[in-house]
Amino acid sequence: MTLRGRLTSAFLVVVLGPVLFGSIFVALTVGAVNRERTTERLDHAANTVSVAIGAICRQLQVSADAVAVVPAGERRAVADQLVARGLATEIQVTDPEQPILGRSAVSGDPAGDGRRDCAGPGADAKAQVTALTASAYAQEVTVTAAQRVDAALLDRLGDVAGVAVALGAGAPEAAGSAHRDLLAEPGRPLPLTLTVTTGGPTFRYLTLLLIVLVTAAAAVLAARWLARSTTRPLGDLAWAADRVANGDLDTRVPIPRPDELGRLAGTFNRMTRELQSYVQALTASRDQLRRHLAILGDTLSSTHDLDRILPVILRTAMTATGARAGLLLLTDPADGRLAARCGFGLTGDWDVPGAELSQRRLTPGRGVLGTVAATGSPSRGTNGTDPDEPVCESYLAVPICAPPDEEAGPEHGTLGVLALYDRLGGPAFSDTDLRTLRTFAGQAGVAVHNVRVHEEAQRLSLTDPLTGLWNYRYLREVLRREVERASRFGRMLTVLVLDLDHFKEVNDTYGHTAGDQVLGEFARRIRIGLREVDVAFRQGGEEFVVLLPETDAYGGLIVAERLGAAVRDRPVAVDPRRPGLADRIPISVSIGIAVFPEHGATAQEVLDAADEALYAAKNAGRDTYRLAERVSRGGNEGHSDPATAVTGGPQPSRHGRGR
Repeated sequence: MTLRGRLTSAFLVVVLGPVLFGSIFVALTVGAVNRERTTERLDHAANTVSVAIGAICRQLQVSADAVAVVPAGERRAVADQLVARGLATEIQVTDPEQPILGRSAVSGDPAGDGRRDCAGPGADAKAQVTALTASAYAQEVTVTAAQRVDAALLDRLGDVAGVAVALGAGAPEAAGSAHRDLLAEPGRPLPLTLTVTTGGPTFRYLTLLLIVLVTAAAAVLAARWLARSTTRPLGDLAWAADRVANGDLDTRVPIPRPDELGRLAGTFNRMTRELQSYVQALTASRDQLRRHLAILGDTLSSTHDLDRILPVILRTAMTATGARAGLLLLTDPADGRLAARCGFGLTGDWDVPGAELSQRRLTPGRGVLGTVAATGSPSRGTNGTDPDEPVCESYLAVPICAPPDEEAGPEHGTLGVLALYDRLGGPAFSDTDLRTLRTFAGQAGVAVHNVRVHEEAQRLSLTDPLTGLWNYRYLREVLRREVERASRFGRMLTVLVLDLDHFKEVNDTYGHTAGDQVLGEFARRIRIGLREVDVAFRQGGEEFVVLLPETDAYGGLIVAERLGAAVRDRPVAVDPRRPGLADRIPISVSIGIAVFPEHGATAQEVLDAADEALYAAKNAGRDTYRLAERVSRGGNEGHSDPATAVTGGPQPSRHGRGR
């Protein structure tokens, strides 16, 4: 059954049910009321008839008394006058000479003509009564006043009582009427039957049935109209909902009336407009997110610079979640603390330039961000209260973890923390925001891990694995850069070339393992004897290079003397491979010194000058140092040609020395 049919049936049940029950109740009530009214009419009629008969009897008695008390000669005249006035239909006087008036009861009907004395006992219900009488006495004189009981008298009684009056009692009831028998009794000697018309109920019931039928027809029509007017807007709503479900968000529902259905249609239209706006905003946000993801992908694929990658990740995460502000921190491998790398939208003490922001440090295990870094579990809440962290109304922080390694297993600990603050358009961040931020934190973890792996690979490619010093490849780049810088700012650069004396004998006597130990210890002593700005390299074999920025020849001689003494004074402890060999090897070093721009205008010229000075130290008996003698043609100007400095560079050693 359709909704319209159900509404019609419900309306009919609601309307016709009470109508039918009401009709039955009215019919029963009308019958009861009719019966009560009939009984009341009969009671009233009985009282009225009894009073009327009593009045007739008193009237007859008064008439008889009036005739009896007058003189004998006037009785006939008085009697005629009373009859003429209608107080009695007949007055009889017997023995009129009797002077004394008296009264006595007369029983029965001595004459046998159906007369009944008002003072006598009641007559039989079936006896024939023709008149009512009353007697008065004066000595031997008897005066009897009579009232004929005929149809006229009965009609008058009926008119007074409002009912039909018949003589006699015990008559059967006729259809459509009700009667009551009044038996004869003293003071009311007539047996009577009172009859009232009850009126046939058929007409009333037919009228009631007609009313019910008309009401039912009107209810059916009203139910159909009501159901149609109710279901039509609902049908329009269902049609519009189907259109919206199919993607047509421009669909609108007409508002026929300002009732509940009209408000429902208006609400549907407003919901559709808001949904359309939301979809448009979501589409714009999706497009923006796609652009940010494209930028993120391009950034990740084009660079290993974290200062470019991390801001893109943070901005993309803020756009995807609708956050007002964000902060990204990485764990500093040196001290294990969290260092801020980038932030956007921060307020209060954290609203500082990027250079100052990078100086902020947080301790793992303290505050929200420190707890996330220490436990590796995300945190979400409202009203961050840690004084060392950004002030916010809501926050969401997740750890940045390195991707798991299939061989080494998952990374223990975290690389940093990615935090967002104050979600726009909502009181707090949702589970969806948490999953989204986890995704971006995973991207950040991959990026940081890849950059560190790249840096480590680059470091390994530029580092000598035996000594830990920079290798010859990195020497070329650093020497070129330092020469260019010294030339630009008019500074000096001293280059030391060092070579272990008789190192070939160490390898031949003690083995290459002991030789590696000697090289490692020699590199360690070089690092100890240098400043932080000084750089040491292993050029190849037992030959090393040291760059001393902003150092003149005198300073270079001092460093060479210090390094030579550090090598000479303490033999190197080794593990001899054959019995009888000493476990300590005395070593020495020869050093060549050259200064830019005095001994060369380019990087290659300075390195060659230091190399020639090393030859001079070797020829002078080893375990000593020499300063280059060749002076650059551009040395008097204090700088070299920048173009020449850039293109120049160190070359590999021409041959091994001191073997």
